[in-house]
Amino acid sequence: MEGGGGAKAHFLDACFLCRKRLAGNRDIFMYRGDTPFCSEECRRTQMEAEAAPTPAEKQRELTRGVPPPRQVEGPQERGKVRAGSVLAL
Repeated sequence: MEGGGGAKAHFLDACFLCRKRLAGNRDIFMYRGDTPFCSEECRRTQMEAEAAPTPAEKQRELTRGVPPPRQVEGPQERGKVRAGSVLAL
């Protein structure tokens, strides 16, 4: 019991994913040792969510092997010539 008269909830009282109350005589599906689920479906959903790549990982995967974009050259400064340009005097 906690101070203030409230009972502290035990980690096996509810499904980690859907928060459904876990019945005393029904199966509890565990994941990673201390994470309870009410069904194989809830446990599988959590496992798939953890295995799915994050948006940052997806972006890295998409850009892997692609060279970085070249920088666009700004306006020419007086007295400078870009490669491939023709200078007329």
